[in-house]
Amino acid sequence: MPPRGPRPGGGGPRKPTGRPTGSGKAPRFAGSTKPSQPTALPDRKVARPAVPVDVHDPDGVRLQKLLAAAGIGSRRACENLIAAGRVEVDGHVVTELGVRIDPLRQSVHVDGERVQLDESRVYLAFNKPLGVVSTMSDELGRPSISDFLGARQDRLFHVGRLDADTEGLLLLTNDGDLAHRLQHPAYGVLKTYLAQVPGPVARDLGKRLRAGIELDDGPVAVDSFKLVDSAPGRALVEVVLHEGRKHVVRRMLAAVGHPVEYLVRTDVGPIRLGDLKVGKTRRLTREEVGKLYTAAGL
Repeated sequence: MPPRGPRPGGGGPRKPTGRPTGSGKAPRFAGSTKPSQPTALPDRKVARPAVPVDVHDPDGVRLQKLLAAAGIGSRRACENLIAAGRVEVDGHVVTELGVRIDPLRQSVHVDGERVQLDESRVYLAFNKPLGVVSTMSDELGRPSISDFLGARQDRLFHVGRLDADTEGLLLLTNDGDLAHRLQHPAYGVLKTYLAQVPGPVARDLGKRLRAGIELDDGPVAVDSFKLVDSAPGRALVEVVLHEGRKHVVRRMLAAVGHPVEYLVRTDVGPIRLGDLKVGKTRRLTREEVGKLYTAAGL
């Protein structure tokens, strides 16, 4: 599905800005990072003045009711947000309390962060085990993603792929627009990997990888590289990039003399693997979904 254009006043696709930040100590040669905690919406006003554009849908649902149902706050608190000019509908500031909208057709932002009002949308984090292929079904009978989802009726997309020998974070959703943007390199959504490789690692390796490595299908460069831990004969490195080519992390590290022995993806944009157990899924929080939309420029 082709990406939609930027919403009015929102700007174009986001560009890579470096590695994501997070908390918690890095694991030694395996494991996962600590999950980030959802944060409340900041108590601030949107700087832009109200724009006299009619976004009212007489057959729709009251805006404050939808915001309250989405977990933004109580009905009264949502009314205060609207009156303060902190809510946008289709890119325009709304301050009238009587506005009705279509939650399936119109987009809503609070303090610049997208709020998903469509209750049919599903957003899951999945910790893919080793040996599982990144498909919903496999004609060869190999373990696939659907084997871990139970009897779900939703038609879910997996965001990007992880090869069978790589474990870690996959996002699953039925939101096709978001899935497309998250995995398309043009939108610069960063993915973070931990790789165990033979050591020692040269001090200038990060500089070389940031400058770019030539592969068979063209050059590739990391957005960030860090030596996390080392021991005699091996090292744990963190690689952050927005590329999505097949086996790109393995091929890149092999090209510089450090073939991957173990690989796990820990982050997709603002979403962290955290302590999610292998083979398990969890629903993303409202705050996490909003941050994904922001990362994808929606």
